[in-house]
Formats: sequence, structure tokens, C-alpha cells
Amino acid sequence: MKRSIFYKALMGLLLCFMATTSCTKLNQKVYSVVPNTDFWQTPAQIAAGIAPAYQQLPQVFGILNNVMPMLEVSSDEIIVPTRGNDWLDAGHWDALWKHTWAPTGNFLDPAWLDIFNGIGKCNLILQTVKSLNPQPTGVANIIAQLKTVRALYYFYAMDLFGNVPLITDTSAAGAATNTPRATIFNFIESELKSNLSSLSTTVDGTTYGNVTRYFAFSLLARMYLNAPVYTGTIGATVTPGATRWADCIAYCDSLMTGPYSLQPDYYDNFAPTNGPSDKENIFVVPYDKTNINGNSWEMTTLHYQSQPTFGLTSTPYNGFCSTSGFYSNFDTSSTYTVSGAYTLRTFNDARAGQYLIGQQFTKTFNYPPYQNVIVASTDPSIIAKDAQTGLNLIFNPVFTSFSNSTPQGRLVGVRNIKYFPEAGTAGNQSNDGVVFRLGEIYLIKAEAEIRAGTITDALSLINALRERAYGNAAHNWLSANLTVANILAERAREMAWEGVRREDLIRYEILDNIPYFTSARTPDKAADPDKHFMVYPIPQLEIIANGNLHQNAGYN
Repeated sequence: MKRSIFYKALMGLLLCFMATTSCTKLNQKVYSVVPNTDFWQTPAQIAAGIAPAYQQLPQVFGILNNVMPMLEVSSDEIIVPTRGNDWLDAGHWDALWKHTWAPTGNFLDPAWLDIFNGIGKCNLILQTVKSLNPQPTGVANIIAQLKTVRALYYFYAMDLFGNVPLITDTSAAGAATNTPRATIFNFIESELKSNLSSLSTTVDGTTYGNVTRYFAFSLLARMYLNAPVYTGTIGATVTPGATRWADCIAYCDSLMTGPYSLQPDYYDNFAPTNGPSDKENIFVVPYDKTNINGNSWEMTTLHYQSQPTFGLTSTPYNGFCSTSGFYSNFDTSSTYTVSGAYTLRTFNDARAGQYLIGQQFTKTFNYPPYQNVIVASTDPSIIAKDAQTGLNLIFNPVFTSFSNSTPQGRLVGVRNIKYFPEAGTAGNQSNDGVVFRLGEIYLIKAEAEIRAGTITDALSLINALRERAYGNAAHNWLSANLTVANILAERAREMAWEGVRREDLIRYEILDNIPYFTSARTPDKAADPDKHFMVYPIPQLEIIANGNLHQNAGYN
């Protein structure tokens, strides 16, 4: 059974924790008025009471919402080009790619609200739980979960907006002022570390989709890797904060002694059937095509006429894709075989198979996406075409401009199928969204060791990932390959479309003084005039609503 106790609680008892709320519990009696002291009694009730703290995460992780596009489309990883009038959307995809956003941008305030609504729910439930007399069984774990989930919301707030309000109760939200980014970092660190001992170390269906001690280890490791960014100052110029390589390595080690291991097949981490049996994923956002909507990653990237190829019941959106610049990180060398009317391609590096490139076909595309991919056929009836233009459906990674109204403009960009399309779906998939997994921890530790100059097992960690990708040791690195530049390229291959590329480019730019994030990019992105675009502006609507907030440097 795929779904966790969190999923069941969210579906059946989402808001029942309030003292005066009426609700119906699945397979249980109806409560008209349930005092809090009577409600927080059984494991199911406790799960239901905590569930709203997680409720905002599908919004945060959803690619068609606001947070994930801010993380991904501002990097070199994802582009959402304007194809005639398609994806024009008041120019905010253009602004994300070109770094021309302003405090009034229409994606800023919804992203802020998604994050702070999550924080607000955590605060409300914490206040409710702390007021209970007597305290419910396992109250330390309840509080630890809530504070740890809140830390994740604050991590996204800190990462995107920098100097955000620090709100830990329900009384001061409307009057809070900005807190320095480094202070937010210290708060998250303290919250995670002080609650470690009360978090569960159980990893099974009962904790799937819930925060555990291993989740906290993962978030701490990612934060320490980026500590020079988060504890420094960013404006027209950057002053890096202190490095925390030893702490980063220590928490990676703490996690790697846990019950996780690499999945034998890279793509099983992201498949429609991923779930508690997966041994690599540390924390996921549960999705369900019927009950928990929000995973529309494949609908956003696939072309309209990809619908029959993947057995979808509605038309994809022909939007998100990647350019040749990002795609060049991948080893696309392949072996080819002929089977009847088809020429089939198998990528040497399985990770390259996450992208659709070149001629597409109407014949069903099989899983996993790196094996026996049709690249040519003597049967013309299966050649996919763009229905509007009649052109062969050939995905071309080379862009000539961001906005392209030509027939060829409908086909630019390689399309990502890492979260493999789920046949029979109509816009929402059941692939759970991966937030932390062991493969990332290997990469984090390897980079931290190289930067600290204390290399112990970086080579073995990288080669474990590469052996999985290639299926053998023929492409393993030697010690000479262990450079931070090579790690960045390996992170592109391993972590594409997982929400970390913006962090990577900013960290590398600050540490190595190379304009990875602020540089010019094809198509049509000029070099940033200075460094202040490394954080987003505080949304102007929030400043209007709360006069105690002040704008980030460079946006006044």
C-alpha cells in the first residue's frame, strides 16, 4: 500500500483539530463538537491534528504554482518560453528566466502566501497542542514534527526572500518586521537540532510523507552546504558567511548510517508507484491523481501531441523544457539496435534518458525511459506531428529567442520525463514529489569534502552514483576528476528538476567567483547588473499590508 498515515489523515480528518469544528472521520462516529482535550487521544486523531501542517507542501512543491518555478526557472535548468500567445502569462516566465522581476511580480505574493500559510498552520497547531491539559500521549514527538515542518517552510522563505519575518505564534503575524537572513538560518538550525531526539527514526508506511530524524539530518546538511550564502549578505555585492563544511559532513554521515540505500534503478525514485518501499527517498510530498492534486510536472513539459504516446486522458501544456546549454551537461552517448521497423536507443548514462529529444512517435513510450527508445522507424504511420503546423514533432534543444511565434517555436526545448508520465491521468499524477533522497546526500558530502580539503570517501560516493547510472564501473571517476566544477556538472545530471539548481548556481558563484547564476544565458538573458537578484524582493503587497516590513537591497 503506497499511501502513508499522513495521507489518510489529510483526506479524512484534515481540519478536525479545531475545538469547534464538525467533521466526519472515515469509518468512525461523527463528532459535532469535539473539545481539543478529547480529540488528541488516538494515533489517528493525532495524525489528523498534525496533517494541516503538511497541507501546504503540495502547493509549495507543485511546478505550476509559485515556489518551484521561482527555484527552477530562475536558473539555467528550466525555461518556459513564449510560443506565440502560449505561456505569455503577463511576462512572468520571461521575468524569471531573464532576472527582470520586480516587487510587484505576480508570482511573488502567491509564493510568499504559500510558504507563510504553512508557517501559520504550524504555529496554530503548536499553540493548540501546548494549551492542552492534560497533554496528549507523545506530545514531544508532536511538537518536534510541527517545529521541523515549520523549519522546512522557513528554509524556503529564507532561500527565496532572505530577510523574512520570524513568526512563531499566532499573535504577531500582522505586525512582524524583517529578520536578518542569518538569524533565520540560526533559528532553523536551532529548531532542527533541539528537536532531533524527539523525532521518529522509524522508516515505513507509518512515517512515509512525515518528517523524521533523517529528514532533519538532510535539511541540516543542505543548509550547511549553503551556509556561506545564507549567513552572508547579498545586495549589489556579496559578502559570504562562514563555511560549515565539518558540520555538513557530520550530518551526512549521521544520515548515511540510517536505513537508506540507493535504488537500483534511478527512475524508480520518481515513478508513479514510488512509495514507502523505496529505500532512497528520505522525504517526499505525497501526491495522488485523485485525492492530492498538484503533481503536474509532466503535463507542463510534454507537447500537446504527446498525449497518445504516454496514454494521457487530457492534453499536455507544451511549456516547461530545457535548453541546449543545460542539456549539454549530460552524456548522451548511446547504443543502438534495430528491431523490425524500429531503431532503438539505450543511453549509456541512464540519467540522460529523462529528456525527450529529436523525433517523437505515437507508439507507446515504455518505462524506464533510457532503454529501447524509438529514434527512427520505417513505419511512417507512427511519426508524431504537431497537429497545428503539420511539422514533424521534433524536439530541438537549440533556442534562437525566448519568444518565438513560428511553427518551429512550438517545438523548441527538450522535455523532461523524470517523473514518468502516468498513463490514464488527466493533469495530476500519483508520483510523489522527492524533496530529499540519499543520492543528494552523497553529492553534498562529496562537495563538502572537496571544499574542505578533507577528502575521505568523496570518490566512492560519486562513483556509486555513476555506477548506478551507467550500469558498470567503466565510467567511474579517478581522483583527478574530483573538482568542484565536475561536482556541479554531476549535480546537474543527478538532480535535474529536483528544485536545487538555483541554490547550486548561487553557492558556486559566491564561493568560486564565477557568474554561474548572474551570467548571460541563451536565449536572450543579459548578465545581471549586480548580485541583488540572488534573493527575491519582498512582495510589495506584503509591504503595503504590513508597514513594518522593509524591502531587500536593490529593489527600492
